[in-house]
Amino acid sequence: MSAGPIATPPGPWRPDPVRQQRADYTIEDLFKLPDDAPRVELVDGVIQVAPSPTLGHQDIALLLARWLLQHTPDHLRVTQAVGVALTLTTSRQPDVLLRRAGVSTDRSLLLPADVVLAVEVVSPATRRTDRFTKPTEYAAAGIPFYWRIEQDPVHVYAYRLGGRRGPSGERQYELAAESAELIALDEPFEIKLPVAELIG
Repeated sequence: MSAGPIATPPGPWRPDPVRQQRADYTIEDLFKLPDDAPRVELVDGVIQVAPSPTLGHQDIALLLARWLLQHTPDHLRVTQAVGVALTLTTSRQPDVLLRRAGVSTDRSLLLPADVVLAVEVVSPATRRTDRFTKPTEYAAAGIPFYWRIEQDPVHVYAYRLGGRRGPSGERQYELAAESAELIALDEPFEIKLPVAELIG
């Protein structure tokens, strides 16, 4: 019996179950996904299909992106639905992010050094990941700022990379501001964000 590749059954694309079990997918494999592949993230070598966002989630992400577009200085750009290669075997797609303006626009995957701010809007299906897993991964990759936006009611938590180290020596975020009314920050640029502007 030969150990050739497993034939993909007809129908929508899905990850190879053998490779999933071995957790041996890498960032390079993301560039080879077919056009009909769903939105995915790569977590420790395993491809995870991202759950479909709710309308409330999308409203907040779009309203934040619009606000940032109107207020972000020229050296930064607002981006959505683009992945960030955190390690060789992990990539995430923040709901909204700020990237450096000099990054080539033909890229479909960013490096942590390209990203200034990663934002996640918390939904019931992503609650644990957005509150615990992603900030740990973003901080370990050196992304300077992370925002978590809770829904019902809308509340923004803004973090910056601090000097504190975790148990394994990785850097951690520290809370810079949190509010359901106004987020006022000096970094990554001077921000006075009325939280009401994120409520559609």
